[in-house]
Amino acid sequence: MKDRKPTLSFTQLSAELLEELSRKCYSSTTIDNYRRALSRIGKYMDRKRLCSYTGEVGEAFIADRLSGSLISKAYTRFIQTVVRRLNDVNAGIEYQLVERKPAPLVPELYFEPLESFLRHCTNLGNKESTISCKRRICSKFLCFLTDLGCLNVHEISTDYICQAIIRHSNRDDYAVIRAFLQYLHEASTLKLDYSGIIPKYSRNKILPTTYSADEVQRLEATVDQSSKIGKRDYAVFLLATRLGLRSGDIVGLTFEKVDFVGNTISLAQEKTNQPLALPLLPGIREAIEVYIQHARPSSDSKYIFLSSRAPFGRMTTSIIRNALSKWFLAADINTSGKKHGPHSLRSSLASAMVNDGIPYEVVRRLLGHSDPDAIKHYAKIDIENLRLYAIDVPPPTGKFKDLLEGGVWQW
Repeated sequence: MKDRKPTLSFTQLSAELLEELSRKCYSSTTIDNYRRALSRIGKYMDRKRLCSYTGEVGEAFIADRLSGSLISKAYTRFIQTVVRRLNDVNAGIEYQLVERKPAPLVPELYFEPLESFLRHCTNLGNKESTISCKRRICSKFLCFLTDLGCLNVHEISTDYICQAIIRHSNRDDYAVIRAFLQYLHEASTLKLDYSGIIPKYSRNKILPTTYSADEVQRLEATVDQSSKIGKRDYAVFLLATRLGLRSGDIVGLTFEKVDFVGNTISLAQEKTNQPLALPLLPGIREAIEVYIQHARPSSDSKYIFLSSRAPFGRMTTSIIRNALSKWFLAADINTSGKKHGPHSLRSSLASAMVNDGIPYEVVRRLLGHSDPDAIKHYAKIDIENLRLYAIDVPPPTGKFKDLLEGGVWQW
């Protein structure tokens, strides 16, 4: 859609929205639900004697529905979605699968220093998603400074920073704020380097969550491959359990990345952008082909794995997480106190390979790690091999021996 100049009637707006849903391959049931909701909006406008539709009319309709009767949260979200999409049609905005949240507003006096920092990060090779994350963190920090009365980057001081960092409760963001302040000093925007004020915080390193080979096999066997969703989930799970692919790389698989003739998968990893080449194992190849031929929705998308609902966009990592939770439960695998997302399958594969005596370097290359030490933490859960290097406890001697034999400790 393009920016709309002439004003359309509510009937025309409704018809255009329904036509857009039809083009996006929404089911007839969903379109009927939209049609009923639009009819209610039309009746509301007639009752209020409103001639033209605006966003304010949509909000008033939602408020009227919420006040008139008890409706479920699901239906509330639905009518909010209908109104949002109707507003987009009215404004000539392209169809959006989900609502885009507006970026935090950065005070004007801080805009150029922040953009300069982000350009610096881009030049260092940060991905677009990383830049977006850093923009959000720094914008939030700068807004705290503004609220405290620090209205100019040159007014930044120890006191302002300390008060702002107390408000910034997410300690995972501290490293980005520290880098931002350090850059401002190196760029001569700030005379002093305030980065040392920001507390250093790192999460405790925890052992990777793993599942036994028997549990992984039960998970694979439980997936209902007679259904279309089951065919998709089964192929997705095999890529994680047998090749250790990250969920982001699985959902990003395109047809050009999978060579069905040469039986290889070649991609640039989403997390590191490092190239990775893996064998297309027979079982995985068969599962992918079954999904493509018998379960994949009709679509010209370049991505192999699609959502099961219209408009059949690329599968998301959250869909994988939800599917995995469902099949873990169906397989009666105990996940209490353990992570059970897609990365747990990757960790389980790495742990199993280490336990089987496969060299770390081989495991590292298969998983696509660039850091030579990346696999070493899997050795911490290789209990049986660790026992081989255990040292016998030495026999007690001296005062400690006397104490164990019933004596009294004497200083």
